[in-house]
Amino acid sequence: MNPSAAWKSWLAEFGPRLLLFARGWAPSREDAEDLVQEAVLRLWNYQQDKDSAVPDLPLAFSTIRFCGLNRHRTDSRRRKREESIIYLNDFKDVWLDPSVEEDEDAEQLRAAVQKLSPKLREVITMKIWGGLTFAQISESLAISQNTAASRYRYALEQLAQDMRRLKEERHGIA
Repeated sequence: MNPSAAWKSWLAEFGPRLLLFARGWAPSREDAEDLVQEAVLRLWNYQQDKDSAVPDLPLAFSTIRFCGLNRHRTDSRRRKREESIIYLNDFKDVWLDPSVEEDEDAEQLRAAVQKLSPKLREVITMKIWGGLTFAQISESLAISQNTAASRYRYALEQLAQDMRRLKEERHGIA
């Protein structure tokens, strides 16, 4: 299989997962798409030394994270230079399948995931929606597997607690 076809196949398979992970680093879908595109370009250049083979998925997640951090740093510096201008982004993150966007439970879950700290949110996104193992997550984030697992467990506990509380409020259970 030629490198171009292999990359197209790889992007078709893993592109949605990468885009979902990039949504945690970007204020909008379009910015997330830009992050994925930047990461894929970096990976393509990096992999040319390796016969243009497709990269490992953890490396792709790690590259998106790096691009997101770099973009955040650039944006922060720009905001400091433009102190008199305040940008407010009003957006909705889509953490689940867009076809259930109108579902109230899905809406509440998206909001609960968005409230998680960035460290917890990135682990839960990589594990549940990215399909990575704790070993792959630890490699991508440069943390131990135990740290990845504990962040995942803590995120699930927080989400379960938030969803229980919201369900009780909705049904008037005290």
